[in-house]
Amino acid sequence: MAEDITVFTGSAHPEFAQEMCDILGVELSPTNITRFSNDCLQVQLRANCRRRDVYIVQPLVPPVQENLVELLLMLDAARGASASHITAVIPHFAYARSDKKDAPRISIGGKLVADLLETAGATRVITMTLHSEQVHGFFGVPVDHLSATHELASHFQGTDLSNTVVVSPDFGYAKVASKLARLLDVPVAAGSKRRLADDKVVIDRIVGDVEGKKVIILDDEVATAGSMIELMDRLREYDVEEISVATTHGLFVGKAVERLNAQSDIREILTTNTVPLRPDCTPDKLAVRSVAPLFAEAVRRHNTGESISTLFSDEVTIG
Repeated sequence: MAEDITVFTGSAHPEFAQEMCDILGVELSPTNITRFSNDCLQVQLRANCRRRDVYIVQPLVPPVQENLVELLLMLDAARGASASHITAVIPHFAYARSDKKDAPRISIGGKLVADLLETAGATRVITMTLHSEQVHGFFGVPVDHLSATHELASHFQGTDLSNTVVVSPDFGYAKVASKLARLLDVPVAAGSKRRLADDKVVIDRIVGDVEGKKVIILDDEVATAGSMIELMDRLREYDVEEISVATTHGLFVGKAVERLNAQSDIREILTTNTVPLRPDCTPDKLAVRSVAPLFAEAVRRHNTGESISTLFSDEVTIG
């Protein structure tokens, strides 16, 4: 690793940043975050940034607005300290769900937050599994959009996948589900979904053969688990043998843990560590795969000028 790299982290997920630094063989530089009596935040980066390659690790997880402002302040501090390059490492980009104007007089939050990151000083963004692919185009700076599909596939390899099918909750995510299915050499199916509200959906039917199958439900994130429970109810109508859940971002907010724990026929729930898991947001039967090595490798390659595209290419070999 080059000697000109400096890594900072905000309050959102310091364990993730520390794991990245351990892999990279660099120290996690200290940050001082204070709050004034008027509730305003102040951030101080307590390591030299001048002419250095600076990486600021901060997923946008609850409390999202607090963590976003922390990140913006840290980016601004690094720019003011004359960093050569400033990369925002955002394992979970929360505002990716605000990607279109689907109602009158609403903000497209994903585009606004992308603009804010650039204005604050980010010269590059490394993130993972954006809710929709068009969000990538919202950024005016280069974006390395990593995928956890190979890491999720690695978890299931070596297990009995006979009579198994990967199921997407909707047609919009069927392309990613197809990638996982190809890696596992199993078929794919999808739900026909209509969203009525943030936590309420209707799945009319399942497109594909799931009758009597073992299913792996794949989604980019599980927040309130509303879509997941609705899909499970439809799958049970086809007498599926077994249900597993796989997701990149395990938020498990609201009634998610209660809802998921009530599903006695779930074999397991698989997620990555892009989101910190607190005791109150950790469902039973949960397995966690770390994607910190993937982010660390992206940082290493960026710092040394190597290609990053193979980290999210379908040609990557997993084992």
